[in-house]
Amino acid sequence: MLHHRWQEAAEYMAWYPQMIEDTTAGSGHHYKEIIWRMSTEILHHHPNSKMDDYNVIYERIKHSGVKHYLMICLEHSFHLMLHGQMENAKRHLSIAESWRHGKESACQIQMTKLIQAYKSLLDFIIWSDKKNAPSSTNITDPQSSQDLHNYFRQASVNLKEILKYPGVWDTFILSYVEMLEFNEDYQEAEKVLQDYAYDNTFPSNPNAHAYLFRYLQRHNASKRKLMNVLKILHKLVPSHELMLDYSSFLLVSEKKSNTKKALGILLDMLDYACWRTSMDVWGGLKYVIDKLQLQEDWTEVVAEKMSARKGWWPALHFTRFHATEDAEQRHQLMEVKASLAEILCPDIKLTYSAVQTINGDR
Repeated sequence: MLHHRWQEAAEYMAWYPQMIEDTTAGSGHHYKEIIWRMSTEILHHHPNSKMDDYNVIYERIKHSGVKHYLMICLEHSFHLMLHGQMENAKRHLSIAESWRHGKESACQIQMTKLIQAYKSLLDFIIWSDKKNAPSSTNITDPQSSQDLHNYFRQASVNLKEILKYPGVWDTFILSYVEMLEFNEDYQEAEKVLQDYAYDNTFPSNPNAHAYLFRYLQRHNASKRKLMNVLKILHKLVPSHELMLDYSSFLLVSEKKSNTKKALGILLDMLDYACWRTSMDVWGGLKYVIDKLQLQEDWTEVVAEKMSARKGWWPALHFTRFHATEDAEQRHQLMEVKASLAEILCPDIKLTYSAVQTINGDR
């Protein structure tokens, strides 16, 4: 395997599944997971591997013992999904869902819940495919309509159950919300997203707040409602791309304090290197400062926001290297940053401004 000699590896590996099925080989139990992992790895790389080969390996290892049965079933279904065999993958998950052995352990219960979740996701995928199929547009076909309803019911019931178990369930929640929206149950869809975002028993998940915001935005919620969601998201991830929307909402308001908040939000974004060359953020910052300059106390406001940043902001944004790079690659950004450099750092001699002036004169 290390030398990528997959054919030879496959020939050697063919003997091991037979060994673990031999009840006289007592040591086989300890190597079942190793054999499972190595066998599937060889098949992934073997140029002549077929789907039947995978099925044989999964079934052999699956029934050679009980310790990894559920995990192998789940992985087997993933492989079938990747090859577009959704109905077959669902069948394997249905078998695994009803499988029991001895007294259920906490780990076994958790794995069963995970299998139920993925089974419901498969129901959603099949429902979505049928919904978008040309035959689904024929409302006079009662069989097609009934099939669609059955998959909808199966998927929605199980997806709803997920919210009872704290965790990060992004794909599952979004699938459930899509089904609720299709069924025009907008109130329930919003409640699901709010519970996912605000239930303290769930782990902190910035995505949950972003999903809620985009749903509310899609359904024309009030600006106040949207801002409340973004306010919490800002506390979790100050560098999130939706902070541009948050600053825009604040600037629409006539309150002077909101302009100050917008300044802080954009500066928070620029504290992170991922936004260092973003024209949207720097352009937004320039707009905010231009608006602030209409107030008498604007210099104090800027100084207050920049006081904790003086020691490191120039090195992040206003060095000679940044000036040269911006002049060569982002001339518009260079102009915006140069106009803000002395406003943001009035007490510091910056090489950024000096270099941009030399480049401009030349």
